Amino acid sequence: MSSETSAAKNLDEVEKSSQLENYDEKLGLDSLNTSDGDEALQLVGTQATAHFSEEYNRKLRRKLDFVIPTISAAVYFSQYLDKTSLNYASIMGFPIVGQNYNLFPTVYISQKLRLAKYLGTNIVVWGIILMLHASTNNFGAFFALRFLLGMCESCVTPCLILIISMFYKKDEQNGLTQVFGGFVAYGISFYGGKALPPYKIIYILLGALAIVVGIVVLIWLPDSPVNASMLTKEERIAALERVRNDQGGTENRKFKKDQVIEALTDPRTWLVVLSTILTSIPNGALSNFSNIIIKSFGYTSKQTLIIATPAGIIGSAMVIFCGWYSDKKGERMIPIVFALIPTIVGSGILIGMNGSSNKGVLLFAAYIIGTFGSALSTIYAYNASNTSGHTKKVTINAMTMATFSIGNIIGTEIFQPKDAPAYIPGKTAIMVLLIVQLCVSFLLRWINVRLNKKRKAQLAEEKARRGWTDEDVQRERERHAFADLTDRQNLFFIYTC
Repeated sequence: MSSETSAAKNLDEVEKSSQLENYDEKLGLDSLNTSDGDEALQLVGTQATAHFSEEYNRKLRRKLDFVIPTISAAVYFSQYLDKTSLNYASIMGFPIVGQNYNLFPTVYISQKLRLAKYLGTNIVVWGIILMLHASTNNFGAFFALRFLLGMCESCVTPCLILIISMFYKKDEQNGLTQVFGGFVAYGISFYGGKALPPYKIIYILLGALAIVVGIVVLIWLPDSPVNASMLTKEERIAALERVRNDQGGTENRKFKKDQVIEALTDPRTWLVVLSTILTSIPNGALSNFSNIIIKSFGYTSKQTLIIATPAGIIGSAMVIFCGWYSDKKGERMIPIVFALIPTIVGSGILIGMNGSSNKGVLLFAAYIIGTFGSALSTIYAYNASNTSGHTKKVTINAMTMATFSIGNIIGTEIFQPKDAPAYIPGKTAIMVLLIVQLCVSFLLRWINVRLNKKRKAQLAEEKARRGWTDEDVQRERERHAFADLTDRQNLFFIYTC
């Protein structure tokens, strides 16, 4: 009787174990295949064995801050100067009819290579191509150069998003170019020589700047915490342990088809794509035509270049405010709302006061119309803090940047020559698109809040079923941090709203 009872008990245990394994696989709690995990596992393993004081982590953070954000800002600075170079050139003798961007699978190439080295090489090449813009006088050659430029620049945002998400915790991720560019263009506009038109000088200077930035990236920007030469081995371990609890993972060179499928079937992916196109269409329009709008108020080309610079100050202030609010409150979508409202109001003023002689009000509207730019950077931050699984991250970044490119192409077409000088249809389109984006932002936020509530209940149920203590939960959280699980697969992943 005793042996029968024992056999029955063993059978029940086997059946229960089998059920647990199936349930574990569904929740991402099954046995981890470390060969598929992130490169970080080679350095820190599945469990945190080293612990660092708050003071140590603060010093490490300051060391990272000195290098990564500084270089990233320089890269974005030179890239945005290139984007706005057509805006300056348009009122300095160069006729623009649209801008072309290349949709290039660069993010998948970057997954197989050293991120920062690949990024730096592309920036140097784009600098060279930008300088070559000064050598052409026909649209065909200019188009070809813009196409090549798009190939090189398309890797910038995806690579920087990945690098920043590897070094910084979620609550740490988050327009001075227009000021700088405006003053440079204003100075060049006084050039009276015959050798080169002023707009060509702009391309030479901005191209040279990009080359310098690219060399800086190649030398000093780290690829990931695993091989950051700027850090000691102890600091590399500390850098990885800082981000372990975020469950975002680090670098993984293995392409995983299931993560691509998950990215394509995740409704949030398509809402992010929609958000990107809704904000990048206005970006394509205003980054090329905002100076033309100001010139239409009755200013000369030289006056426009200097008068337009406050818009850059206001845009930069909005970026700083949205970044601060995002970090302080742990929000992503609310800062987007803050960034969109002034642009919607500014568009309404420009439409409603069309033909007015009140230049002060019109300039005020032109200055605040550019604040929406912060929304794009916050969307990138949303991707970084709400996606796990390296291939899934790369896929969503690729879709975001492809959509950004498409939106910018469309954006250059909403300001048609037949609508000059008021461009009422273009301004109306911007206002309508951003009102729709407000609704999409609230929807994305609601989805993440709902997912977090569901995840919290799921974890509480699992904790009770297994009899886990808080220490057990933390151990499991650490074990799954660098396993290259997606946010759906990982029970311990928390979404940022």
